[in-house]
Amino acid sequence: MRKYLHVINVGIQNTLVYRVNFLFRATFGLIPLIATIYLWRAIFGSKEGDYVAGYTLASMISYYLIVTIVDALTAVAEDDWQIAAEIREGTISQFILKPIDFLWYRLCLFVSGRIIYTAVAIVPVGLFIFLMREYLVAPPSLEIFGCFLLSLMMTALLQFFLAYTMALLAFWVLEVSTFIFILYAVEYLVGGHLFPLDILPPAITNVLSYTPFPYQLFFPVSVYLGQATGDALWRGLMIQAAWTLFAYLLARFVWSRGIRKYSAFGG
Repeated sequence: MRKYLHVINVGIQNTLVYRVNFLFRATFGLIPLIATIYLWRAIFGSKEGDYVAGYTLASMISYYLIVTIVDALTAVAEDDWQIAAEIREGTISQFILKPIDFLWYRLCLFVSGRIIYTAVAIVPVGLFIFLMREYLVAPPSLEIFGCFLLSLMMTALLQFFLAYTMALLAFWVLEVSTFIFILYAVEYLVGGHLFPLDILPPAITNVLSYTPFPYQLFFPVSVYLGQATGDALWRGLMIQAAWTLFAYLLARFVWSRGIRKYSAFGG
């Protein structure tokens, strides 16, 4: 376990080099959020107390504020590109010869990256949320907040395992950018980034609930806001746990198949 804690420590030191990049990324990332908030204000117009698809203006803005927080804590940044580059350039050979699990090694680097990014992003994001604090609601209870933290952890793992698996396709193809972009586009459309998924027709929302994408963003936000309660909450947590386990096993399977195909040459 000490070697993986050391990896996290080294990852934090390496990631600190990019702290200014993270600050600008977090700051400019607020621009689409501001545009989205103004869009929903225009949709609601002067009737801020009315409901649109079950949301008031306050609850809708609160949804996007929580989305920003969850995305900062769980989003995969450059990990998939780095993994693909290590396979393509042959530097992954060192991990085959050393007593270290490559998946856990990359997961430790992912955790260290999220720690530094969150620490840097808390300045602009925290300031923006403070200015919009009248719309930010607290979770209904401590039990709900605990379920939110559990769902948040599984969201981070699910995002990482899926990105890791996509990157491992570099064992078979020279360029994996197409697969990564497709996965990112699907996640963005049906993961809850653009809009809450429950404003869609119930039949579509029900079908999407059995896919992994809502559990990469929409579900933990719904848990925090108290919109997923009772049986729906526990059912959602079980489905999310099942998808997280499946993504982990899939990552292990793709690695075991890919490493058989891998070959590196040179000294």
